[in-house]
Amino acid sequence: MTTGFSSGSCRFADYFVICGLDTESGLEPDELSGENFEQSPLRRTFKSKVLAHYPDNVEWNPFDQDAVGMLCMPKGLSFRTQVDSREPQFHSFIITREDGSRTYGFSLTFFEEVTSKQICSAMQTLYHMHNAEQYDILHTPTSPHGPEEQRHQHSQPRPVLHAAPAISRLQRFNSYDISRDTLYVSKCICLITPMAFAQACRKVLQQLHQAVTSPQPPPLPLESYIYNILYEVPLPPSGRSLKFSGVYGPVVCQRPSTSELPLFDFAISEVFNLLGVENVLQLFTCALLEMQILLYSQHYQRLMTVAESITALMFPFQWQHVYVPILPASLLHFLDAPVPYLMGLHSNGQDDRTKLELPQEANLCFVDIDNHFIELPEELPQFPNKLEFIQEISEVLMSFGVSPEGNIHSSDSHAKYRGFRSVDMVSDKRNGNLASPLNSYLLRENETIARLQALVKRTGVSLEKLEVREDASSNKDARVQCDEEELKMHQVNIQLREVFANRFTQMFADYEVFVIQPSHDKESWFTNRDQMQNFDKASFLSDQPEPYLPFLSRFLETQMFASFIDSKILCHDDEEKEHTLRVFDARVDKIRMLNVRTPTLRTSMYQKCTNIEEADNLLKKRYEKADFVAPGPHDICLENDKTQKAIEMRVVKIDHTALHPHLLDMKIGQGRYEQGFFPRLQSDVLSTGPTSNKWTKRSAPAQWRRRDRQKQHAEHLYLDNDQREKYIQEARNLGTTIRQPKLSNLSPSVIAQTNWKFVEGLLKECRNKTKRMLVEKMGREAVELGHGEVSITGVEENTLIASLCDLLERIWSHGLQVKQGKSALWSHLLHYQESKEKKNATPGGLGPPGFIHDTERRKSDGGGSAMPPLKVSLIQDMRHIQNISEIKTDVGKARAWVRLSMEKKLLSRHLKQLLSDHELTKKLYKRYAFLRCDDEKEQFLYHLLSFNAVDYFCFTNVFTTIMIPYHVVVVPSKKLGGSMFTANPWVCVSGELAETGVLQVPRNTLEITFECQNLGKLTTVQMGHDNTGLYAKWLVECVMVRNEITGHTYKFPCGRWLGKGVDDGSLERILVGELMTPTTENDERMCRTPPMQQSPGMMRRFVTISPNSKPKLNTGQIQEGVGEAINGIVKHFHKPEKERGSLTLLLCGEYGLVWALEQVFQHGFKSPRLFKNVFIWDFLEKAQVYFESAEQREVAPDENWQSRVRHFCRFMRAINNTSRNIGKDGKFQMLVCLGARDHLLHHWIALLADCPITAQMYEDTALIKDRSLVNSLIRVLQTLQEFNITLEASLVKGVGI
Repeated sequence: MTTGFSSGSCRFADYFVICGLDTESGLEPDELSGENFEQSPLRRTFKSKVLAHYPDNVEWNPFDQDAVGMLCMPKGLSFRTQVDSREPQFHSFIITREDGSRTYGFSLTFFEEVTSKQICSAMQTLYHMHNAEQYDILHTPTSPHGPEEQRHQHSQPRPVLHAAPAISRLQRFNSYDISRDTLYVSKCICLITPMAFAQACRKVLQQLHQAVTSPQPPPLPLESYIYNILYEVPLPPSGRSLKFSGVYGPVVCQRPSTSELPLFDFAISEVFNLLGVENVLQLFTCALLEMQILLYSQHYQRLMTVAESITALMFPFQWQHVYVPILPASLLHFLDAPVPYLMGLHSNGQDDRTKLELPQEANLCFVDIDNHFIELPEELPQFPNKLEFIQEISEVLMSFGVSPEGNIHSSDSHAKYRGFRSVDMVSDKRNGNLASPLNSYLLRENETIARLQALVKRTGVSLEKLEVREDASSNKDARVQCDEEELKMHQVNIQLREVFANRFTQMFADYEVFVIQPSHDKESWFTNRDQMQNFDKASFLSDQPEPYLPFLSRFLETQMFASFIDSKILCHDDEEKEHTLRVFDARVDKIRMLNVRTPTLRTSMYQKCTNIEEADNLLKKRYEKADFVAPGPHDICLENDKTQKAIEMRVVKIDHTALHPHLLDMKIGQGRYEQGFFPRLQSDVLSTGPTSNKWTKRSAPAQWRRRDRQKQHAEHLYLDNDQREKYIQEARNLGTTIRQPKLSNLSPSVIAQTNWKFVEGLLKECRNKTKRMLVEKMGREAVELGHGEVSITGVEENTLIASLCDLLERIWSHGLQVKQGKSALWSHLLHYQESKEKKNATPGGLGPPGFIHDTERRKSDGGGSAMPPLKVSLIQDMRHIQNISEIKTDVGKARAWVRLSMEKKLLSRHLKQLLSDHELTKKLYKRYAFLRCDDEKEQFLYHLLSFNAVDYFCFTNVFTTIMIPYHVVVVPSKKLGGSMFTANPWVCVSGELAETGVLQVPRNTLEITFECQNLGKLTTVQMGHDNTGLYAKWLVECVMVRNEITGHTYKFPCGRWLGKGVDDGSLERILVGELMTPTTENDERMCRTPPMQQSPGMMRRFVTISPNSKPKLNTGQIQEGVGEAINGIVKHFHKPEKERGSLTLLLCGEYGLVWALEQVFQHGFKSPRLFKNVFIWDFLEKAQVYFESAEQREVAPDENWQSRVRHFCRFMRAINNTSRNIGKDGKFQMLVCLGARDHLLHHWIALLADCPITAQMYEDTALIKDRSLVNSLIRVLQTLQEFNITLEASLVKGVGI
């Protein structure tokens, strides 16, 4: 489905190829197909050769002998005897060239009797040797058993040997007797074509084979037919169908027009039949997210059908990575590729899945086609609207009589359905929902019936609709040129493809709005392509329904999406557009006209596909009238001018008819052959085309010759000479290094070079990923430095980290010696853990296991000695992960470990340490592995080191339900020793996810370690004491809390007394904390600006607070302080929800709103008599008394004033009546928080400014007495009205408002 085929080709087929046994070179074992010497000789594979190909070469598609030979007979030659089944097998294959363009091959493999005596005796000799080895006894001829038993034995794959049965039987099975048995060998005929007309090629090859095996010779020599298909049958023009002659009957093929979906000629319904809708959709999701996909089947054609169908259904996107639907046995090392791939692996039908040694499975989707089974990677997101989508696909399938469940016993699916028509399904309505034929045809298990019945009920597939569709397709009109079966296949195809294409059209209906057009010219855009963002992902995602996000946020990161947008940017007008893009854009325009909705309005309403009928009609129209008939058979062998002219006349006159196969100018006696043997063809006749200068004259109607020659292949191809081709191709290659393995000379040097490309590709990918993640994470700061837009959201951050985990898995599985477990990274870590624990177990090893070598503590200002930082230990981090019972799989453990290391800023350091054990790395990895390329490894670790510049909470935020140990230390003031303190302290820790409840702290140590469910980022600590004993006064400096797994340490500053009759008489306080950032002297750390804290505001510059003296601020500074506090809250609400920090910090933290209003009320507060502290709360209580008495005296200025007063007094009473001992400042804090929540602060300020109590308690210069300053303060506080402020429970505990 990608960039089509070579532009030079106008012929239907480029080459005709014959492969098989070269009797000259004899039997050569095919070592590359795997060691198979323990198998009996008939079961082994031998080297096949390309025996002949015609013509020798065509300039637009050079013949690639190695690739064709490998793919025509991927398993090499196989031998049979007369008792084995020898059915011909058809399969197709694909050759992807360096530039990404493709050629298709179609081959028919059949068995021919071996006539060469040397080969037969060689086989006999191999049997003698084999039997001697197997049984250590000489071979003795035995009487043959009955043919029945022989047949039975030969069809067994390999007998399971029970305790010695009759030796004679074993020998009989394992023997080939030259005197009694006939030996057959496989041979293959093949067409190499520029476009994938699979059905037509299959017919051509089957008819050629039939001509050789039928008793009567064909009407003309075989050469005539082959010459005809190579030189006289053109490719059908776009939007037309073509009819040409095979040996026994006409062959029709049709090609979609440029406004339809691209050509696709494989049976998609067969994929659904083999796997079932659910599995197909899961596989489709894996392909869209560019996972590694491995298909597994005994049938080459099934591998090809599934691979091609999945990539075709992706329209308008195109698979950008390694694509090898049939992986020849000699290329198995390619499964090691650390890149996304879609490959097909042939199974011999005997080994089960467990015997497969796959290098990496962390990110692998394994599809066992023959067994209706699929193994998915972990954490696969759901495809949007999956259920409705499945339902819509099922309706299409059922209307053609294909079970949406798939057919588990689909050994030969075609035969099953050939007789089954959906009319039968409808005609018998006795049992309510389903007609009996359906049961007998499609349903084996009762649960399947139940599910299907439920589906029919749910989908409401109206049976009338089925009848109508059936009638349409069963209209056996004489005009229908091709058999009904083929038309039906094309109808199912087109309808399914329309349903899939419609999903993307709906999902990306307004994608153009979000394309970021480059500001530079193409050249400079292209050179900086790596750094450029080409799509505004954040804005696009913010418009999407929530359930779509997990899938879409990952899909937007794929190479196929980037390439799609690149091609959009590079095409400015319709003429330039690549075919897929043109078709897709036309559909998008149509949808937008129908819906006429604003570009930003998104709906998760499922909209079904509406243009099925239109597409169906176009298809039928082409099939009913083959509007282009190719050259037909000739019965003349004299090539003279007269006939030449006559032929030309005939072509000119009858616009749509051209040559049939005809007799060629061959020597007498040529072209004869023996029945049952495919002859050696006459190369002199076939190796060159017609003598007339342009064969096109004899075939193509003039109107589509020249103009169409240029445009003709635009649908699958960008023309070579076009500048754009270079851009798009290179833009694609940015993310991928290798599209297809070279199928030729597999010398060690070629393999080494391939691996080197992988190593370079991995490093480049690592560089791009780390840069992308840093730019996204640094957000604001990055934008100021000129990198892209501010756009990260929680979903996207998770996506990026998941893709980093995938990259690490791919790096760790490159060049593995032996595969263990599904995660290569975790397996390496376990080996490391084991070796270190062994070392520590030896008497020399000191200290507890786990704290090894690098146990130096991180240097940190962790609150002095109050809380020394955690030791750095790779093994300890592994233990934490191993102790989390929720994580069950190796892949999950590896991912959790990566997340934890990133959160601790230790990823680079841990991996460096892991790889510093060179002995272990050598033991586990081959020489070419990425992890053994020293320079690249160093650079890779250096890229990872850059993550230390930002704060990730990717462990804490993801594993929200796990149990985490926390360590709490209360730090009393050093000056006034807490040693005399007699009361019992307690704390309660709150975080974004949960809070702990009250925890008693031992009075003597003031430390406590407890375990509880993940609290998330910590926000507040409530602390207090029970006021018992003689000396219940306590001056606390701060509380420190540390998460013992992630090592995050939070400091909750206090600096106040707790106790009756001291400070504000508070027995408990609410402390707001901040995450401490370790200050590091060692160069391992990079410098950083902690993104979690805002850059220091104005306040810090002119306020230096020494603990004992309260600063005096002037009115300007106070106003600025209020402005900054409010500004912080406004900014908080303007961020996407997933990115917001702690609102509590902005309200109650340092320089928060509470602090700012405290400054307002303290400004000009009359200093009372000596030794008596007056608090703002005292002033507020007096005001409350005044208001309440004023209300009783009913001197209310107006209604408005009264309601404000009532509110104020109600809040004051509620706070004063609380059972908590929070002290006067704590009460003021609570009042400010409640006022902010209920948007009442500005009303209260206005009330208090006019209150007579204010006049008594404040100087004349006080801010609260300055009319204009109070008005501006009110205006600033009003900006909080538009925000819905939710307070943390700890701030308002015990107040029932």
